[in-house]
Order: sequence, then C-alpha cells, then structure tokens
Amino acid sequence: MQITRRGLGLGVAGGAAALGLARPAIAQNEPIRFGWLASMTGPSSAPAIGFDRGVRFAAEAINAAGGVKGRRFEVITRDSQGEPTKAVNATQELISQSRVHAIWGPTNSGESLAVTAIMARAKMPNIHPCVVDSLIDPNRYPNAFRVAPSNGQWDDAVRRYATDVLKARKVAVFGDNTGYGVTAAKASSDAFKRENVEVVQLSNIDATQPDMTPDMLRARNAGAQAIVVWTVSTGMLARMLNTRAQMGWDVPFVGHPALSAGDIGGLLEKPENWRNVFCVGYRSCSYDSTGKLPARSQELVDRLQGKVNLNDSLLWWVACGVDAVNLVAKAVEATGSTASEAIIGHWNSLRKFPGYYGEYSFTPTQHNGYPGEDVVMSAANTGRNGAFALAPGYG
Repeated sequence: MQITRRGLGLGVAGGAAALGLARPAIAQNEPIRFGWLASMTGPSSAPAIGFDRGVRFAAEAINAAGGVKGRRFEVITRDSQGEPTKAVNATQELISQSRVHAIWGPTNSGESLAVTAIMARAKMPNIHPCVVDSLIDPNRYPNAFRVAPSNGQWDDAVRRYATDVLKARKVAVFGDNTGYGVTAAKASSDAFKRENVEVVQLSNIDATQPDMTPDMLRARNAGAQAIVVWTVSTGMLARMLNTRAQMGWDVPFVGHPALSAGDIGGLLEKPENWRNVFCVGYRSCSYDSTGKLPARSQELVDRLQGKVNLNDSLLWWVACGVDAVNLVAKAVEATGSTASEAIIGHWNSLRKFPGYYGEYSFTPTQHNGYPGEDVVMSAANTGRNGAFALAPGYG
C-alpha cells in the first residue's frame, strides 16, 4: 500500500507553521520523502515489481518501528512505464513538485540514461540498480550511486561461463531494442571478440516481437554454440526458449538475471524448456551445496514470509529494494538531515554497508558500490524463494 502525504498528516505540520514554530522543528517532523522512479507497467516491469515489494516492505517496517528519529518514511512512486520520455517527466515532477529528498531508480538503463543528468543538475541524491557503465561517473554525476553490479561485472561473469565452462567458441548475442539492450549487447559482443570468440550474430529485437523463429534459425545456421541474451523482458525470453525447444535445439542460454524470473515459468510451453539456461546471480542469493542461503539472506526471507511473494520474482530484486530504502533512512539517521549534501556525503563515507543484497562501499571517487567477487552464475530453473543454485561447474 502506498504511503501518501495526506495520510501522514501534513496538515498538522502546516498548522504548526501558522503558529510560528521555527522551521527546523517543522523539518524534524516532516516525512522523509523517498522518490521511487519505477517502470511498474510495460514490457520491462518484472524487475520494478520485485524492487517495489522490497521498498514497501522496508518502508512499512521503518514506520512500524517509529520512523527515522520520529520522522515517517513516505514513498512517492511514479510509473515511467519503461519509457525514457515518461521517466524524464516523472523525474522533473518528483524534484520540483513532490520535492523528494532522494530518488531510487530508474530500474532500467534506457530510462536512467535519459534522467541521470537531470538529477545531477538538481543535486538530487540518486541510487539505482542500472548496469550501463557510463551511468556512474563521480565527476559528471557526483550525486549518483550504483547499488548493483555494472554491466561490465555482469558481462565478465557471463563471458567467463560461456567460454571457460561451456567451452563456446561461437556465440550469438541478442538484446532487446531499448537503450539498455542495444548498449549491453554491443558491449558483450565486443568483449567476446577481444577474447577471439566468434560472434556469429548480433541482433536487437523488439521485446514484443511474437515470433522469434527467424532470429533463432539464423543463430543455429551460423553455428552458435551459446545464446547470450541481454533483456529484462521475460516475455521475450520465454518466447526465445519456447522457440529453441520447437526447433529441437539444446543450445545453452547465458545472460541477464531476468532469465530466472519466476513469471517465465508460466510463459513456457513445457517446464523442460527452462533447462540448460544460466543467468547472472549473486552469492547473497545463492544456495550452497547443502541448500542453505547465507545467514543474512535467510533472515530476510524469514521476515518476508507471509508478507511478500517471492514465487514469481527474484530475491535480489526484493533485497535491493529493501537496501535502497535503508540506505536513505540510515543517511538521514546518521546525519540528522535530509539535505542533499548530507545524504551524498554520508554515502561517500560508507564502507561495507551491510545490505541484504550486498555490502556496499563508496568513496568520493568511486560510486560503484557492489563487490564484483559476489557476481556468480545461477541455474535459471532452480528458483526457490527467489534464490538459485549455483550453475554447474561454477566455483
């Protein structure tokens, strides 16, 4: 349930102002306004829905415990629908009208490429999980912090698995036609080529394209030994996996974490179509050989039971949403301020902040906070409570 400004009794604060209370007293009582720039609808909505579950859970937990030094935590959500133009409009509204204190999101890089400079000009504290490398630049964007791996970290894990474990020397690389899909597929293709792996096909596909047969046939006819995919569209991924099965082709799929999204299962013609599929994963969200999660992750799963559905989402999406809320809340708690410079300054001093998704470290010159060694590969069809077993032969 969205926490609204009306529901937080801002009329009381207004009345206090009329009585002549000092502005600092009012500021200490006003809610912490957390802007949530989410693509809740559209073809790229699956991650945002998972992030949103974590955001809601964390905000409600903070408020149930009395808020942050007595200040309630207010989530103000704007649905960008996965479209950069709508993300720009929503960002401007959150900054100028809603007057949020920090923004979490966008959740895909195509939108983030369109709004990062806007937030920088406004000196708006911004945390996001978008992976395109150029989105983090402390000189150009001193307000922007990444709480997920960069695409380079993802790409390294995928490429190592494809070449070292699957022994593929010819690959087909697919992306959707969003800003993220185009950028990620091109970077992946270039990295394979640098390691003398032949890229037999590089294609960007409309995520709503109903028939994947022509593209998959070209990849097979070109001799692809692995299909590398970069998209958050679970519909596109499911259609590709169904097409592979219809072709009687058991080529492995390797790539984006969305390959393991729970709703893919409901879109597959047969459960076995999910075999031989390996996706980017994380140590914090991986089961060990005994079937156990790391202790901190298990604590979160236990807390989520009965409150958040993990069957059709990914644990890392939910955990990252929780961490985003806590990073803002802890900055306000530590500094006693919602001023932009206070929040940004606090984040710049973090060393191994104990999140559920990862331990984040930032400095004034390094705003990539996720530890690269925690990026692993998962078997996509082994999901349980949004977490996965490590891929065969990995680690």
